[in-house]
Amino acid sequence: MREINLLHRLPKPKRNLVERAAAMPEDKAIACQFGREYFDGERRHGYGGYRYDGRWIAVAETIASEWNLKAGDRVLDIGCGKGFLVKDLMKVVPGLEAFGIDISEYGVRNCEPEVVGRIHLGNALALPFPHFSFKAALSINTIHNLDHAGCVTAVREMQRVAPEHCYIQVDSYHTPEQKAVFEKWVLTAKTHDYPKAWLEIFADAGYRGDYFWTIIE
Repeated sequence: MREINLLHRLPKPKRNLVERAAAMPEDKAIACQFGREYFDGERRHGYGGYRYDGRWIAVAETIASEWNLKAGDRVLDIGCGKGFLVKDLMKVVPGLEAFGIDISEYGVRNCEPEVVGRIHLGNALALPFPHFSFKAALSINTIHNLDHAGCVTAVREMQRVAPEHCYIQVDSYHTPEQKAVFEKWVLTAKTHDYPKAWLEIFADAGYRGDYFWTIIE
């Protein structure tokens, strides 16, 4: 396993921590439905408008270089949302067979036109693909939306379908101060902890892939 930030070229989002800290339990319940309100509703329920702007191209370039992706390779994005990264991976590597899966029916129905038919409705707990289906799989800020047991299961599933290359990024923090900021911001994460605890989850799942942390600042 390697700790490596494959998202280092992604612009940092602007966050209104004061506004989010005022979120009520019902706001979090709405966010956890992962519907229109989460993607394209008010900011207190999620993204506040999740629209393609090309920012994932740089991330796709980093991933393609790191894994030496080429035409014909199969890649899976677990928790793909509207398929922005799937779209940009295919743009960066012409001929790449990129696919995505997401629990959100709204996200799948409103995916980018270029990835229609490549984005599937499904759950990270039971990926609908045979063993060794993909050269690589990634899951960015998704697995932490499951409980502890679910995280272990999802990591095992991810490695089952893509044993060669995997990348996981999840919410975490290094200091009590960062933890306090995170807790003001979090809407959907059921599992979060310091990196040591995440590494124990990865070990329980027999994970051998790469990983990194999303730190809320």
